[in-house]
Amino acid sequence: MNNWNIPKQMEHTIRTRDKHCAYCGVQFTENTKPTWEHIINDENIITYENIVLCCRSCNSSKGAKELSTWLKSRYCNEHKITRDTVSDIVKRALLEEQKT
Repeated sequence: MNNWNIPKQMEHTIRTRDKHCAYCGVQFTENTKPTWEHIINDENIITYENIVLCCRSCNSSKGAKELSTWLKSRYCNEHKITRDTVSDIVKRALLEEQKT
């Protein structure tokens, strides 16, 4: 387990799946390292649908904000991050958020 209690197999699968920031789409490189992100801000929800990799800048900007609220932020506007530009897994989370 890592610091976020993500099981080793899940960590491997997510690292294989997420080669770009789930929000802004920047590719991860030596200079742009990924960070763990809980789409729904609950560290107890450890599922493939709630854990993604994102860049430090997006992670820092989103913080504990609800996803739909964050997408309306100045940061997202300046970085052209919208419901249409985020990764598919984030789009699915937005659909689930709308249902509640």
